[in-house]
Amino acid sequence: MDAVAPPESHGGAVESAAEMVRTYKAWEGSNIFCLGGRFIFGPDARSVLLTIALIVAPATIFCMFVARKLMDDFSGDWGIAIMVVFIVFTLYDLMLLLLTSGRDPGIIPRNAHPPEPEHDNSMEFGPGQTPRLPRTKDVVINGITVKVKYCDTCMLYRPPRCSHCSICDNCVERFDHHCPWIGQCIGLRNYRFFFMFVFSTTLLCLYVHGFCWVYIKRIMDSEKSSIWKAMTKTPASIVLLAYTFLALWFVGGLSVFHLYLISTNQSTYENFRYQYSMRSNPYNKGIVGNFMEVFWRSIPASKNNFRAKVQKKSVIPSHSMSASFISTNVGTAKGEQEKAMWDMPINRALAIGSSRIILPDGDNNITENQQ
Repeated sequence: MDAVAPPESHGGAVESAAEMVRTYKAWEGSNIFCLGGRFIFGPDARSVLLTIALIVAPATIFCMFVARKLMDDFSGDWGIAIMVVFIVFTLYDLMLLLLTSGRDPGIIPRNAHPPEPEHDNSMEFGPGQTPRLPRTKDVVINGITVKVKYCDTCMLYRPPRCSHCSICDNCVERFDHHCPWIGQCIGLRNYRFFFMFVFSTTLLCLYVHGFCWVYIKRIMDSEKSSIWKAMTKTPASIVLLAYTFLALWFVGGLSVFHLYLISTNQSTYENFRYQYSMRSNPYNKGIVGNFMEVFWRSIPASKNNFRAKVQKKSVIPSHSMSASFISTNVGTAKGEQEKAMWDMPINRALAIGSSRIILPDGDNNITENQQ
């Protein structure tokens, strides 16, 4: 993780009162940044290296001891095609892994200042009593009432389908889960790549598993031996068969589970917590509409510019402040805060009293119930 840079001088003078640093250097979450804030990982980013090793190691064994032998056994271009297709598909799988783990999953910027509590003239407060922000507010989505909760850490009302990840310490739009194998939250901006990675890994396991059996069958035919004797001739194939068989139970089962979630427009978090099978799902658009939302809808731009310069002083966390929120980007000057927030392509603001709930773009019909 990059260290905080020394104060920058402007015109020969050091701005001590408003030191400017990159956003990622003043980030309040638990994320790890690489290449100057161009890649953002979760705090358990080392697990990505483990996942890469679990893909690259068996892929190397397959190329050296199985695919290379099949290149000699198959005449023409068939043997070369087995090797080339496998290498290309493996690189594609690794690219999807990095696209999932190294991008902003849909983090909602924290608010920098506490808001003024909503005052109701009809309410009376005794000595020492002050009005407090309600913990939840009701939002109607497609005729169904959904509660949005207030986040004490980020000082905002979470948009529908948003949740705060306790590992990354961020509020993430359309939060699905935090994946320990990828070391990143899975949310609005990387769910598509997550599913494609899991599904392509499943196909990769099937590819290796199938051609290991093909190689064993070639040995049986050439030496007129039994399957057991043929397997002893290629211990690498035995290892790969066992490895891919176990892996298929994991990634294959995960692929089937997420196909179900996509078809019903649920997230993992919602499926485990809300049980839409017991009540109406306000986000369900039908099977075709649900798949189009995941795979054909454009991915919204990130709400965070991790390389933008912000005032270091303004991003110091204020844990002693009471729960509150204001719709501004973290750490920018006041004039730039308002511009940065409303220039984001995300959002519509739902006015509730003197506050705003930031809602993501979408086709859902969203209205507000006054409290």
